[in-house]
Amino acid sequence: MKKVMLLAAAILFSAATVFAIDTHDGKMANDTTKKVKPAKVQYTCTMHPEVLSNKQGKCPKCGMALVKKTDAKKKPAEKMKM
Repeated sequence: MKKVMLLAAAILFSAATVFAIDTHDGKMANDTTKKVKPAKVQYTCTMHPEVLSNKQGKCPKCGMALVKKTDAKKKPAEKMKM
């Protein structure tokens, strides 16, 4: 009876260990210390979109203030009114 209980405990411990490990990368499943890279901010001219800069300033072509560049994919599509 003692051997059966030890065997059952060993199987239970093994199963718990297998389910606790994330099989994709071998780390614990509850590991939440993932590093997130900060998004790079770029500035552009509204009149000259080919002008890009890593900091705020003025457009070298027209002198307008540079604004933060946004992805066109993130903008919601506007609905046409009829």
